[in-house]
Amino acid sequence: MTTDVVVADYGIGNLLSVRRALEHCGATVEMSDDPQRVMDADRLVVPGVGAFGDCVGELEARGLMAPILEFARRERPFLGICVGMQMMLEVSEEFGLHRGLGLIPGRVSAIPAEDADGKPHKVPFIGWASLDATPASDWSDSILGTTPPGSAVYFVHSYGAYPDDPSALLATYDYDGARIPAAIRSGSLFGCQFHPEKSGDVGLRILSRFLAL
Repeated sequence: MTTDVVVADYGIGNLLSVRRALEHCGATVEMSDDPQRVMDADRLVVPGVGAFGDCVGELEARGLMAPILEFARRERPFLGICVGMQMMLEVSEEFGLHRGLGLIPGRVSAIPAEDADGKPHKVPFIGWASLDATPASDWSDSILGTTPPGSAVYFVHSYGAYPDDPSALLATYDYDGARIPAAIRSGSLFGCQFHPEKSGDVGLRILSRFLAL
């Protein structure tokens, strides 16, 4: 299987790691900052690391906000990774308020700084955690369609993307008693807070599923 994928190159994100992982799964990958190429992609991946405001600022500076929105309107497969997932929501509270793409109604807020007993725990959360289905989620036709619940993936983040509609929350993970969003979905638009490109065989399975959608 050969599938064409464009990875949005706006100067931020684990671009090389994402590219290698997608190519390992059989994709033909192009990293591009060309607005027309991004808009016309068969499949689009938007990675991101660091601060939400910096990532949105770079998308705006390179003229990529409108092309990404137009791509999403055409209902083609989209995957946001880490901050790329967070930017799918309407607004982030990280270092002030910043507008996102607004693809899914919701807000990006800090993950809890304390555990269920009120004791401080480490933020950012860095490490492996198990993916759990939510009551309203259906993994069968999603990027998690071939991933068993309980599979472990790799996270690095301080903020979480909390959609307004519970049905948009595809998976969560437990962090000392708090339910943290791990994956979201609206139609053909998917986001994962974890890094599939750093999550071993489970991550490759998720990327392969994205390519098969």
